[in-house]
Amino acid sequence: MEQMRAYTAAWEQTVRSTLALAETFGGADWERPTECPGWTVKDQLAHITGVEADLLGDPAPEIDVPGFDHVRNDLGQVMEKAVHVRRAVPGPAVAAELAGALERRLAQLPGLDPDRVVMLPEGREGTYTELMRVRAMDCWVHEQDIRRAVGRPGNLDAPAAHCFWEMLSRGLPLVVARRAKAGPGKTVAFRISDPLDFHVAVRVNDEGRGHWAEPEEPDAELAMDWETYVRLAAGRCAPDAVTVRLSGDRDLGNRVLATMALTP
Repeated sequence: MEQMRAYTAAWEQTVRSTLALAETFGGADWERPTECPGWTVKDQLAHITGVEADLLGDPAPEIDVPGFDHVRNDLGQVMEKAVHVRRAVPGPAVAAELAGALERRLAQLPGLDPDRVVMLPEGREGTYTELMRVRAMDCWVHEQDIRRAVGRPGNLDAPAAHCFWEMLSRGLPLVVARRAKAGPGKTVAFRISDPLDFHVAVRVNDEGRGHWAEPEEPDAELAMDWETYVRLAAGRCAPDAVTVRLSGDRDLGNRVLATMALTP
């Protein structure tokens, strides 16, 4: 129950931060492209709104989605419906719909069992508590997409930012051992700072599997600020779009850097 409350509070803080940000938009801001291919600022708000409407049990949009290049799988097709059905809706109206959905969800959530089993976006079953951590993380990533697009940085150290780290850092052993093909005995460290700070390392064992290790004397180290890590792990940009300081085995470091995207 305590975790459910914490993740719900993190989700609410991010959605309210996003709505407050939307109140500052001029007309051109709504149509600015974001780092999510094919989505504008308004589309990002529409996506968040659509997911919350679905969780409220609202009827799914009855609309055919064109064959957009940025829709690459079945999950993308489902997510695009909520966006496409709102493309003709003015941005402020989309934000107002999200504000209404937020209040409805806040009324709904206290009556839900935190241990209720639901299907999570990655295709596995989990508890409603886990789902709220996903919602906090997802809404925060999209808030950051919007903030970069309109040039209004902020909320980088939100409670939901810690949900992002909890969830996506679990993929770093996979990145190092399998994607970057670091050999047995190799250690790669990640030094992340400003405004959140993490210093962790992954070591590859004799079976070729990555596991957490102490970050002292790694074979390669990648140092970056928190926003850079977020953009790379969320697949929002290529490595050459950001500044990462590599030390040690640069070839290994570059292989890790090239395969850090962990979102679908």
